[in-house]
Amino acid sequence: MEIPYNRIIEAICVVTLLVYTWRVLNWAWFRPKKLEKYLRKSGLKGNPYKLFYGDLNEITNKVNEARSKPINFSDDIAQRLIPFFLDSINKNGKRSFVWLGPNPAVLITDPEHVKEIFTKNYAYQKIPHPNPFANSFAKGLAFLEEDKWTKHRKIINPAFHFEKFKHMLPAFYQSCSEMISKWKEINPKGTSVELDVWPDIQLMTGEVISRTSFGSCYEEGRKVFELQREQAEYVMDMTHSVYIPGSRFLPTKRNKRMLEIEKQIQTTIRHIIDKRLRAMEAGEASKNDLLGILLESNMKEIEQHGNKDFGMTTTELIEECKLFYFAGQEGNSVLLVWTMILLCLHPEWQVRAREEVLQVLGNERPNLEGLNRLHIVTMILNETLRVFPPVAMFRRRIKDEVKLGELSLPAGVLLFIPTVLIHYDKKLWGEDANEFKPERFSEGVSKATKGQASFFPFGRGPRICIGLNFAMMEAKMALAMILQNFSFELSPSYAHAPFAVVSTQPQYGAPLLMRKL
Repeated sequence: MEIPYNRIIEAICVVTLLVYTWRVLNWAWFRPKKLEKYLRKSGLKGNPYKLFYGDLNEITNKVNEARSKPINFSDDIAQRLIPFFLDSINKNGKRSFVWLGPNPAVLITDPEHVKEIFTKNYAYQKIPHPNPFANSFAKGLAFLEEDKWTKHRKIINPAFHFEKFKHMLPAFYQSCSEMISKWKEINPKGTSVELDVWPDIQLMTGEVISRTSFGSCYEEGRKVFELQREQAEYVMDMTHSVYIPGSRFLPTKRNKRMLEIEKQIQTTIRHIIDKRLRAMEAGEASKNDLLGILLESNMKEIEQHGNKDFGMTTTELIEECKLFYFAGQEGNSVLLVWTMILLCLHPEWQVRAREEVLQVLGNERPNLEGLNRLHIVTMILNETLRVFPPVAMFRRRIKDEVKLGELSLPAGVLLFIPTVLIHYDKKLWGEDANEFKPERFSEGVSKATKGQASFFPFGRGPRICIGLNFAMMEAKMALAMILQNFSFELSPSYAHAPFAVVSTQPQYGAPLLMRKL
């Protein structure tokens, strides 16, 4: 007996509907409840799971409440950066978890656990955003895993070798000089002028990345910087909402703008790369900018193995260039602005730093050797990174079931490492952990931390930020030049309001009273 065609179609539709219904129910309810039972059995505490949203509404409300008003300098900045997570630890203890929609996130504050997570990067991996738009923001080295990460790290390493910095110092110097000259023009000698330094610092670090990444093409690179900054704001908005599969195809104003930005960035960087490759093929020597070194390293890797699979594609090169902008500009700008704010609050350290700069460099143009001799400046920068870590929270995902210390954790669970809490932990740093004391780092980072995983502003282990030395050298150059030319103090209009966008930024800017020396 032959079954009618329409009955077959109906049966297929019913089966498909049942399969997808099961998947949605499993994602939204059965799997979260199973994981919750597992975590509670392991001794972890947290709120009961709420269908679909978990703790997201409470997290968003807490963040909005925290951002509604500034705080005092003596207040705990964690209350402003990660208020819900701090409340969760205060309520449930350090062995606790929260819900990001249907995904549980275990809070990790034990240095031994932190060390293991950062060391075993194959077991504890980066968390991709469920929204493909958010993932398109940066898909370079920092977001790759396993063999692909290993390949990209090997190719990119030469671009961040310490010896290469001597060729990049002119770009650092030119960008800093332009900022200093602008400040001098609006600041007659001997008078104090209020100036919000935050926008200028952001512009300066963007100029540094443009010049060091693309050399003579830096004007085109500036467009990328401006577009990436706008895209970052959209991506951060997405982190406070549950992604509904397929919603990226809706013709919303944000979706259309994000797609437009991505196309512009891709086109601009591809044009720069194609132009550089044509020049190299015509026999021109590779440039000493990040792109030139990266292209040369990539070509060598392909030639060495005789196979393009061992190198990066143009699309992958574009993603790495996007990441240069995102990571370099964000991290470097916040390090410098918070250093200036802390030196306003602690003028004795501003005096000591300036005395060192003038003793080592005088009023001359900073050079690599001189910058490496700035011991007090280095101490100040490290303490700034402790007090205002660029990343308030590191996030990882468990690939397979693991045993983390005494904790048994199933695959798929998220792990959140609150940098801002560990950097202020009095058990790790002493009773003066809330104070700005650069002398902690007088004998280096290892001595200050006693070998514990208690200081990781740029991450730790195999996946420590590849641009760490780049960031520190740029900060030393900029701070040295500022100290050579200005003294500064907080303006009465300054409102202390650190908040997490992508990095820890001053919400209301950084108005300072600048006095030209």
